[in-house]
Parts: sequence; C-alpha cells; structure tokens
Amino acid sequence: MAKSKINKVEWIAAPDIKKRTLQLIESLNMDWINIKNIHFIRSNNSKSRAYARIWGLSRVWQMTLNLKPSYIIEVLNEKFDKLSEKEKDRVLIHELTHIPQNFSGSLLPHIRKRGKRNFNKKVKDYFDKYLKNKTND
Repeated sequence: MAKSKINKVEWIAAPDIKKRTLQLIESLNMDWINIKNIHFIRSNNSKSRAYARIWGLSRVWQMTLNLKPSYIIEVLNEKFDKLSEKEKDRVLIHELTHIPQNFSGSLLPHIRKRGKRNFNKKVKDYFDKYLKNKTND
C-alpha cells in the first residue's frame, strides 16, 4: 500500500496582517493591546474550518519561561486570503475581541459561563465603529 503524501502545515511571518491589524487597533482605540506582544503568522495547508485563529500564551508558560503575556494571530491562507477586504477586517476584529482588557495571555470565549452572550455583539459594535471611522477619514 502506497503512502499518501501528507501536506504539513507551514507557517510564515505575515507583515501584511500585522500592518492591517495595527491599523484596526489604532482606529478602534484598543489601547489595552500591547502591540509589542502581539504577533502575526499565515499558515498554509491547515485543515481547520476557521479563517483565522488567535493563540494566547498561558500563565504557566509565562511564568516558566519568564515571558510577558503575548498573542499570535494566525490567518489561514486558503480561506482568509479569498475574503473581501471588508470581511478580512471583520475577521481580524473578531480575533482581537478575544483579547481581554487586562492583556493577560488568556482568551475571552464566545459564550461566557455566566450566560452573557455579548461576544458577537462586541464584535459587531467594534466592526460598526471601524466602518464609521473609516468613512470619516
């Protein structure tokens, strides 16, 4: 039986995503985000259904490696790059909304245990604010 070729996930730096996201952060006044500790990569060959993902550096890693809280925003090339510019912005805003205001390395979930379902509303509010700011420029 012949082995099938398995495509490994490849990650490359994404300076274009960094530039775009920093513009979003500035436009939305997300001043709790430490831009020195947020990083950006583009993946190829991922099997995920997502357009993008955010990765947080948990407290145990921070303490063990003596690192500051950090985040990585990963865009999945095959899906993200096909989106319109407006949808790319919405996806990146969605990922930024996962970052808590204490910038701890943890991630905010879509649905909180206490029954508050305001994550999607926050994403929509940020996106609406961004569009409004964009038209006023």
